[in-house]
Amino acid sequence: MGSAIRPVSVAERRARLASRHHLRDRASSVAAATADIIALHGTDPASVYLSARARTRDASLAAIEQALYDDGTLVRMLGMRRTVFVVPVGLAPVIQAACTDQIAARLRRQLTEVVRKAGIVPDAEAWLREVGEATVRALADHGPVSGTELARHEPRLRTPIIAAEDNPYGGAVNLTTRLLTVLSAEGLMVRGRPRGGWTSMQFTWSAADRTELAADVARADLAGRWLRAFGPAPAADLQWWTGWTAAQTRQAVAHLDTTEVDLDGAAGLMLTGDAAPADPGPGWAALLPALDPTPMGWRDRSWFLGEHGPALFDRSGNIGPTVWWDGRIVGGWAQRPDGEIVVRLLEDTGAQAGAAIAAEADRLGAWLGPARVVPRFRTPLERELTAGP
Repeated sequence: MGSAIRPVSVAERRARLASRHHLRDRASSVAAATADIIALHGTDPASVYLSARARTRDASLAAIEQALYDDGTLVRMLGMRRTVFVVPVGLAPVIQAACTDQIAARLRRQLTEVVRKAGIVPDAEAWLREVGEATVRALADHGPVSGTELARHEPRLRTPIIAAEDNPYGGAVNLTTRLLTVLSAEGLMVRGRPRGGWTSMQFTWSAADRTELAADVARADLAGRWLRAFGPAPAADLQWWTGWTAAQTRQAVAHLDTTEVDLDGAAGLMLTGDAAPADPGPGWAALLPALDPTPMGWRDRSWFLGEHGPALFDRSGNIGPTVWWDGRIVGGWAQRPDGEIVVRLLEDTGAQAGAAIAAEADRLGAWLGPARVVPRFRTPLERELTAGP
């Protein structure tokens, strides 16, 4: 008879989350914290800083900025689910081959069709390829520069196209943003230091060199990293997080040595050599920003989210700022215009948790100082808290 399937309780999953995601045991550096959780969600620039701050010891704004733009240890790229992430520079080729190359091919096909419909040239595919190659050459000669500055060196970037013609918010735009997105997805250029403050979304661009990896090898590598950081978990969560097909997910997992586990009645996977029980440790509090990589790491969040989803997510599935106690979400937070960090608990956490959460809110407010942070995607509770009592 085969051995029994190992059960993994919710408490054990929460203990692993606390340790692996550096929410209880803070990392010594931004680079280390990012590597252990694979990537920081980068769609909202402020979230990168706040996610890094929540996982590191004594990380100032300057220290995080240095890791992002000076040390060469982290890079911002389009990755899983066509989302912008900040990732360790050594992991970028893995994500490129495992996820981004497929996205890039789709983006280029879509943009080629837009150019074709616009009737700009007889051969849209060849013209777009020529403009892209000229753009990369101009960037190598003049970068790092903004998209606007780059268009001065390659004027065809200012060619008007119609963006999202079926969307009421669509209309005529320049080619610049769409083509730079394609070229970055192809690994030919990367986003650099923003123009403006740390919450700015106006980035400069630099030329980049690709490192080629086989897609199947890269997917197996990324799946193993995800299982270490986010496992044990159902394979469906891995598929959702990566944006792969079911077949790609099965193939990636087949390359790994995994063990089937029982997650309170649901089938899950964990790396065979990573099956030691996690230390529950002391209770811990954390205030995580909108789109933090921890709550965005699984499709099934019931084991740490409970019934709080409607207050904390927007209609597109983006999570807002969350309050955590000992491995589960217990509320939300927001920063009001006067700088106050205000918290609302959505369940009774007890005096110890309440005091720890209040102390963490005070620390976050002191860290932010005069800075004001409004999430890019607003959620019901965050809007309510920002509006005041």
